[in-house]
Amino acid sequence: MDCTYCYLPFRKSNHLMAREVAEAVAKAVNGWAAEQPGFEVVWHGGEPLAAGREYLATLMATFVGVKHSVQTNAALLDDAWCQFFIEHEMHIGVSIDGPEDMNTHRVTRAGHPGFRVIMRGIERLRRHGIPFSAIAVVSDPDPADAPRLYEFFAEQGVTTLGVNVEEEEGVNHNATHTAPARATDFWAALTDAWRANPVIRVREVQRVLNFASAVIGGQNLVPSPASAPWDPMPTVAYDGGVVMLSPELAGFTDKRFGDFTTGNVLHTNLDVLVAQAEERTPWISEFWSGVDACRSTCPTFAFCGGAHAANRYFEHEGRMDGTRTRYCTTSKIALLEGVTRHVREHRP
Repeated sequence: MDCTYCYLPFRKSNHLMAREVAEAVAKAVNGWAAEQPGFEVVWHGGEPLAAGREYLATLMATFVGVKHSVQTNAALLDDAWCQFFIEHEMHIGVSIDGPEDMNTHRVTRAGHPGFRVIMRGIERLRRHGIPFSAIAVVSDPDPADAPRLYEFFAEQGVTTLGVNVEEEEGVNHNATHTAPARATDFWAALTDAWRANPVIRVREVQRVLNFASAVIGGQNLVPSPASAPWDPMPTVAYDGGVVMLSPELAGFTDKRFGDFTTGNVLHTNLDVLVAQAEERTPWISEFWSGVDACRSTCPTFAFCGGAHAANRYFEHEGRMDGTRTRYCTTSKIALLEGVTRHVREHRP
C-alpha cells in the first residue's frame, strides 16, 4: 500500500531487520517476558508481511515466552500466512479505514484503490477463524459517518477497533484541520453507535470509560514524571536504532536532536538503553518540560497526559516543549467531551 496520509519517510525503501538485531533485542525482552507473562512484541511499520514467512519466523525465533502481534494492511495475506499465524499463536491487527467510500486514502503502490485487496485478506482471516483487531484512520471525522463506520467493523467481527483521526506528522503535511466541535460530535456519534450495538470494543471509548472508573475509584491520575515510572515504549528499527515514546519519530533527523535514537541495540543492550533513556536522549528532557507545561495549563491533562512527542515536534516547528496540539484537540479533548456528552444524554 501507499496510503496518502502515511507519515513514514522511507516507505519506498526495502529494509529488512538483520537477525543480529532481533537477537540483540531478545536478550533484554526474554528476561522481561520471564517476569511478566503475556509480554508483547509488535511487528509494525511499513508492511511486516513483506519480509516473508520464513524470514519473519527466523526473527521471531530469537524470542522466548513473548506474545507476537503484527499490524498488517492484509494485501499479502493468504492461506499460508493464516496457517503461520495459527502455528505461532499471533495476534493480528488489520489496517483498514471502513467501508469502500471511506477507504479511498488507502491505495496500492500502483495507485489503485486498496479496499478489495484488504477485504480479500480479511475474508481469509475469517475463513480460518482467526480473531483480528482493526485500526482505522479517519481523515474527516464527520459525525454522520460514525454509525456506518462502526457497523462496518461490527459486521466484520473485529475484536477491537482503534480509530485514529489523521495527524499532521512526518512526511504527511496535508491533514485536514478539523474543527473541535465537529470532532466532538464525531466521537459522541461513534459512542452512540457502539452503545446501540456493543458487540466490539472501541479502543478510544474504552479509554474514557477506564478513566472515569479510575476517577470514581479515587486513583491518583496525574503523577509527575520525576516521581513515577513511565512507559518508554521502545521502537527498534531495522538497523537496531531505538526510538523511545514515539514510533513516528523513527527515520527522521533534526539539527538539534540528531536521529532521535537513544542508541543502537547492536552496541548497547536494550535494557540499558531503557534504563538510561533520559540521560542518553536530549529531546526527552525537553519533552518532559512540555508535559509539565500541559499539566499546569490544561484542564484535561489527567485524561490526556500531555501531547505526544511526535505531535509536539511536527506541529510546533521542531520543539518538544510546546503544549496543545491539533491531535490533542481532536483525539483527546474532543474524545473526552464526546463520550461524556453521550453519557449525560443517556443517563438511566
